[in-house]
Amino acid sequence: MIRVPALVTFETVVAQTTSSVKKENLGGNRLNVVKKRILVVDDDVGILRVFKQILEKGGYAVETADTGQAALEKMQNETFDVCLVDVRLPDMDGTDLLLNLANSPQTIKIIITGYSSEEVGRKAADYGADDFLVKPVRPDELLATVKERLEIAEQANPDLIG
Repeated sequence: MIRVPALVTFETVVAQTTSSVKKENLGGNRLNVVKKRILVVDDDVGILRVFKQILEKGGYAVETADTGQAALEKMQNETFDVCLVDVRLPDMDGTDLLLNLANSPQTIKIIITGYSSEEVGRKAADYGADDFLVKPVRPDELLATVKERLEIAEQANPDLIG
C-alpha cells in the first residue's frame, strides 16, 4: 500500500509506485535482465517526459517521438516491445499510425486518448490496438497495463518476446 504524505508531489507517487513494481518484476534476481523496449508517441512534450520517467523507473528502456513520422522512422531502425500512441498527433491520426505499424505484429500497440468513448475504443481495436488508456493516466495504471500486455504476449508466444 502506498502511503500518501500531506504534501504529495508527482515525483513521490512515481518513486513509490515504480519501487514496488521493480521489486515485483526483478524478484531479487538481477542477472540477465533484458529491458523491454517501449516507444511513446505523443505531441505533448510534458507527457513524453513524464511517461518516459515513469516507464524507466519501472525498469523499461524508453524512446519517444513527438510525431507519427518520427515514430515510423524509429520503428524502421529499431524494434520495440510496446508502442504507446496518442490518438491525436500533429501529422497524422494515431489510428493511422497503428495501420502503419501493422507490419510489426510482435509490437504491442496501446492507444492513449483524452476522449473516453466506446467509439474510440472500438476504432482503436479495429486499427490494431491491443489496448487503450484514457488521459489522465495514473502511473500505476500505465505500468500495470504495459506489464499485463507484455505478460499476455509472452504467454501467447514465448519465442517472440524475450
